Amino acid sequence: MRSLFNQFYLNLFLQNRLFAGLGGVSLLFTFSFFFPWLGVIPLVSFVTLLGLIAIDLLLLYRIQNGIFARRHSPDRLSNGDDNDFGIHTENFYPFSIHVGIIDEIPFQFQQRNIWFDVKLKPREIKVISYQLRPVKRGEYDFGRILLYVRSPIGLISRRYQFDDSEILPVYPSFLQMRRYELMAISNRLSETGIKKLRRLGHSMEFEHIRTYVSGDDQRSVNWKATARKGDLMINSYTDEKSQHVYCIVDKSRSMKMPFEGLSLLDYAINASLVLSNIALIKEDKAGLITISEKIGAIVPADRRPAQLNKILEVLYREKTRYLEINMELLYSTVRTTAKQRSLLLFFTNFESLSAMERQLPFLKRIAKFHLLFVIFFENTELQKLKEEPARNIEEIYIQTIAAKFAHEKKQIVKELARHGIQTILSTPQQLTVNTINKYLELKARQSF
Repeated sequence: MRSLFNQFYLNLFLQNRLFAGLGGVSLLFTFSFFFPWLGVIPLVSFVTLLGLIAIDLLLLYRIQNGIFARRHSPDRLSNGDDNDFGIHTENFYPFSIHVGIIDEIPFQFQQRNIWFDVKLKPREIKVISYQLRPVKRGEYDFGRILLYVRSPIGLISRRYQFDDSEILPVYPSFLQMRRYELMAISNRLSETGIKKLRRLGHSMEFEHIRTYVSGDDQRSVNWKATARKGDLMINSYTDEKSQHVYCIVDKSRSMKMPFEGLSLLDYAINASLVLSNIALIKEDKAGLITISEKIGAIVPADRRPAQLNKILEVLYREKTRYLEINMELLYSTVRTTAKQRSLLLFFTNFESLSAMERQLPFLKRIAKFHLLFVIFFENTELQKLKEEPARNIEEIYIQTIAAKFAHEKKQIVKELARHGIQTILSTPQQLTVNTINKYLELKARQSF
């Protein structure tokens, strides 16, 4: 597709072609007067061109508003996802036209080739669809829609502009959240890689005693109630509810690392939003803590209807900090916020064993009171370096360093497990799936 600048100069050339034609005709008359042997063929060609330009101008400019355009956009954008956009166009000319369309999209997308060529019949309406994928949260400023209309003659293009300016917020991935929500409700989570886990034993939350019916678990028979009633009675249990689930998001400089456009912080934020929603669907209480060198935000665990929207708004505003995480502050915050035993999912990143060892004393203290899962990221770029064949000594050295860092990640998992702290080592793409799998596994086993 043509670039914006190429289209600008092309349009400028076409719109000034009329003046070039007039100048050429004047020049030809002058030469024909002094040099009659040149003939009249070029003169006829220029006169014909001039006539066509005049007709083209008349066709395009005799109607004041020959075309209409409007952008169709969502109320807010989902970070890391393909968001659908459309440009509605309508032709009011009594003849077919060719239209070049430029949509002034925000600079954050770093695209300068949003150009569409469309042919519209008389009174025809078309919607041009396209997608944009933001990779950073915040506000995105959309500008005008520019149209360059050409008649069937095609010598002149007329420019239209429609001020369809708007500012759209980019939120954490609510599209991903909705996708997992629908699958959770319809028990189809396995389609996205979520494992189906058999619930082990009964929940500890007793509901009531009822009469036995065929198919009930005979291990639930209440013999005392059976003796009193004379009928076979069983204990009825319900899933244990209202357990506290906290997502703790580290937003220090270790989470600034990018992967496929998104930072590790944004992957953690998207996974936290999805998991909070799944926890609420499973009737648990979801909460949130964000931290770097200081506490960012605290959302106490709850399951009220507005809880998910509260978490979404908090995550929308969070930004990466450029200092080390304050683990002592995190420990004191967890102790004052989570009053009862809770599931804590700590999204962070360790690039070395020494970085983990600095945080280990506080992680051990937190794990004494809560079920703590440390979730950190596998460096997929290092994995690619390890798999590529080395062609010289420098590449052998690079592969050796990559293998060392990859090995340290595995050592971190073993060291944390040695101190009773469970971990999830995940690639950024699989973070959400792996986190949900672990949560559902814990729910199945009533581990918290």
